[in-house]
Amino acid sequence: MRWSLILFFRAPRLGAGKRRLAGDIGTLAALRFERRMLARNLRLLGRDRRWRLRIAVTPDSAARRWANARPQGRGDLGARMRRALAAAHPGPAVLIGSDIPGLTPAHIASAFRLLGRHDIVFGPARDGGFWLAGCRHRLPDFGPVRWSTEHALADTLANLPRALSVGFAATLDDVDDGAAYRRLGGPIT
Repeated sequence: MRWSLILFFRAPRLGAGKRRLAGDIGTLAALRFERRMLARNLRLLGRDRRWRLRIAVTPDSAARRWANARPQGRGDLGARMRRALAAAHPGPAVLIGSDIPGLTPAHIASAFRLLGRHDIVFGPARDGGFWLAGCRHRLPDFGPVRWSTEHALADTLANLPRALSVGFAATLDDVDDGAAYRRLGGPIT
């Protein structure tokens, strides 16, 4: 049984996503960034035979644009992530965002290896959130989380049942605002 990797994203549309980033660098530049990151992730991760790449996209109507795509459905970010992970089972599944420029296939493989020793794995982001969530079995409810804040990972961890073993993948940067974008220092390829 191959692992399931879920690329979780909002379909790139001018003015529809990456609002904090767009507020800092402009809506057109933010849209270009989204499109480049999506193309890069599909190219980089879609060819790897260690996992099956699945796509979870919002809005739901955009799912028909990509092969192997599923709509994220309703609910907050946690409910949508949990639903995407549940749809990928049986077996280990890892979900990633689409805005992590430093991401490599080695990061994904490492997270799957961690699931051999842990029930759940997270990839912390330097801003207090997380760029990756994975589970061996079904992921429990995230509970109340202050999404899109520096508290997202801490809130999530505090809500998990104590009996679950949690592993941590590499800490990577995601790009949510102009400061993170400028730290990239160049275009995404």
